[in-house]
Amino acid sequence: MTKLATVIVWLMCVAPVWSQDVISGQSVKPGINDSFLNPDLNVDEFVKKFEIESREIYASRTQIVDQLQLKPGDRIADIGTGTGLFVSAFSSAVGETGWVYALDIAPRFIEHVEKLCVEEGLSNVTPVICGQNDVRLPPDSVDVAFICDVYHHFEYPQESLKSIARAVKPGGQLVLIDFERIPGVSREWTLNHVRAGKEVFRAEIVSEGFRLVEEIEIP
Repeated sequence: MTKLATVIVWLMCVAPVWSQDVISGQSVKPGINDSFLNPDLNVDEFVKKFEIESREIYASRTQIVDQLQLKPGDRIADIGTGTGLFVSAFSSAVGETGWVYALDIAPRFIEHVEKLCVEEGLSNVTPVICGQNDVRLPPDSVDVAFICDVYHHFEYPQESLKSIARAVKPGGQLVLIDFERIPGVSREWTLNHVRAGKEVFRAEIVSEGFRLVEEIEIP
């Protein structure tokens, strides 16, 4: 089993800055998301793959939500929501006065989340088909941007991060959970699938106006 990072990286939104070392709009891994855009994507297969106790994220989902410390009235963007694993918990945490934006580039995932919301009566969730380089949220619209096991699938990370920085309110947070890619330590699958290590991801995020607040281990 491929091990995910055991930390949550919290980043606080500050005034945007520009890094001349980063080329905005450049694909870092062309075609990485082609399979998710397939109109015949089988969502049930992903539910079986993602929502099982042997997957670290699924097993730790309660602790992850608790660490976010969401409050009634908060607005959260679940970026790369996939099968909607966190949608119900986020909906409950932010309450009737809060809101959850469940974002994904895959129309079939969004259809699945829409059905989930109807079945569970979640009236404070908006499923959103986002772009590969833009989360398509209004400026200053969310308190928390949540990216779990998804950042390594960002084909255009700098453009996507710019759109996230616009969407997060001043003083809001970006929370990131992803694979640890460590040459000589990580499995071959991780080394081939994840394009870079934590240091590179952190530099990309900081270049768009966020600062690291803390890393928290998940028990």
